Formats: sequence, structure tokens, C-alpha cells
Amino acid sequence: MPSAAVPPVGARIRQARLERGMGLRALAREIGVSASLVSQIETGKSQPSVSTLYAITTALGISVESLFDASADTVRESPVVAGSTVVHALAAFAADPGRRIGPLVGTGERETIELDSGVVWERLGHVPGTDVDFLLVTYRPGGSSSSGGGLMRHAGTEHGYLTAGELVLTLGFDEHVLRPGDAVCFESTTPHRYRNDSAEPAVGVWFVAGQSVQ
Repeated sequence: MPSAAVPPVGARIRQARLERGMGLRALAREIGVSASLVSQIETGKSQPSVSTLYAITTALGISVESLFDASADTVRESPVVAGSTVVHALAAFAADPGRRIGPLVGTGERETIELDSGVVWERLGHVPGTDVDFLLVTYRPGGSSSSGGGLMRHAGTEHGYLTAGELVLTLGFDEHVLRPGDAVCFESTTPHRYRNDSAEPAVGVWFVAGQSVQ
């Protein structure tokens, strides 16, 4: 069963960039890539790697979660939740039920983003008013979170649980091999990278909280 459609990531990025009055070259300089790569990402001719996507969203002050919002007319910045998150979320449910992804998300209802370097993100759900990426992540054989092999860092706290395959996590100066049943959690500001050196896909559930920049 096919996954649910998601608006083009590149179009969302371009819209956010223009809303902030940032030029294409300025964004490219900010994240340390070529202007032609940013242009190719925005026009859908190329997909960003995980590390490039986080760099772009950090530079634009938006969340990765906002790129999945198919029902939104514009890319929204992640809200700052004041007071009770539960109360805020319930209010959001009532105000705009179209943005609610859940409480149950079937296999064929998951929104999917294909990234560069053999990585696929499937959105497992979203509670309005919260700043969380709740994802089923697949690293295909040879897949990596960084096409150039560099380490990435971004805001937030990262939690992951591997369900299938084998994944190598570089975290700071240490390297760990994750196998089914292994779990990780760390501050995402710690330089890190994931890669799949095996011949089988590596699949896991990832939960990144508080990764947006205000």
C-alpha cells in the first residue's frame, strides 16, 4: 500500500527561505554547500542528505516536522508551547483537526520523505503543539546520514531504537554498532553520523524532541 503524499521538500524549503528574505547564495554560505546544490534541492532535482536537511532547517529557523505538514499553506515555525503541552495540543486538535496525524496511523497512511544517500523517513504521527519528529527510519545498504561523510549536529534530544539490520553510529569520538534491540539517546548537539555498512536495510524508530530553532 503506498504511503501518503507529502509536499515537495524543496518547495517547502524555498518558501521558508523567501519568507525570511534570505537569498539562495546566503543560505548556501550559511550551511557550507554550493548555491547550485541548494537550487537543485529547492527545484526537486536533488534530495538533501539528513545532515544537509538539518543544516537547512536550522539556518531557516524551522523544524523538520514542518516539512511534513501537507495541510499547511505555508511552512510554519514550530510553536513555543507555554504552559501545559497537553492542553495546548488538545486546543490545537479542536482548532485545526486537519493537522492531526493520528492517534492511529496505518501502514499505508504514513507520509514519506526520501532523502539522499539511501535514507527514508516515514512520519509515524504528530500531536499539534508539540515539537517532535516521530519517525520510522530506513538506511538502505550503504546509506548514510551524511553524503560527504562528515558529522552533523543540530538542536534537540535524539532517541532511537533499531528493529532490523545493523547501523553504525559515530558519536563524538566514539563509534558504536547498533543491532536489533539496541537503543540510543543523546543530545543532538553532539557531533554524530549514522551509516549502514551491511548488505541489508537498517530500520528503526527515531524520536527527536525540541529540534526546532526559534
